[in-house]
Amino acid sequence: MSRIGKLPINIPAGVTITMKDNVVSVKGPKGELSQEVHPSIKVKIEDAQVTFEVDEKFDGVAEKQKQAFHGLYRSLINNLVVGVSTGFKAELELVGVGYRVSNQGNLIEFTLGYTHPIYLQLPPQMKVETKSERNKRPYICLESCDKQLLGLVCAKIRSFRKPEPYKGKGILYVGEVIRRKSGKSASAK
Repeated sequence: MSRIGKLPINIPAGVTITMKDNVVSVKGPKGELSQEVHPSIKVKIEDAQVTFEVDEKFDGVAEKQKQAFHGLYRSLINNLVVGVSTGFKAELELVGVGYRVSNQGNLIEFTLGYTHPIYLQLPPQMKVETKSERNKRPYICLESCDKQLLGLVCAKIRSFRKPEPYKGKGILYVGEVIRRKSGKSASAK
């Protein structure tokens, strides 16, 4: 059995969870999300808690895969509950001379040393805030109730300028440390 899958999820005040046809829907103050659950996992909603059990009678999947699903779906549903109650936040910073970022609503404009600016239209369920202050690195703050979507958008933004180990330039998470490499060593004469 999965140790994570055994843990119950406490439902906070203001959050409602419903299940219909193997689809768990979670509604809260920050939004509404849903997740399909594999039929080999039983979801029980009772007494302000959600519990997960493996259906031993289900034959479509190997036993090891059922155990993997047990922990997976517990984590996914927990992310939905946390997302609609408190939300998720990701902070990125741009490191490099001349790198800039600005936004108008959910449209972000990046200037990253290419010959052209890069524009990224964010989904409507995300909030973005950008800061460009003198003598500080440009900063992007992304907020969403969907953790998967937030990670996907952060990965897309980082792909515009991946952090590189020689000069330390690129788009990084706030507080991320890039392991630096030395350049070419001087030739011995």
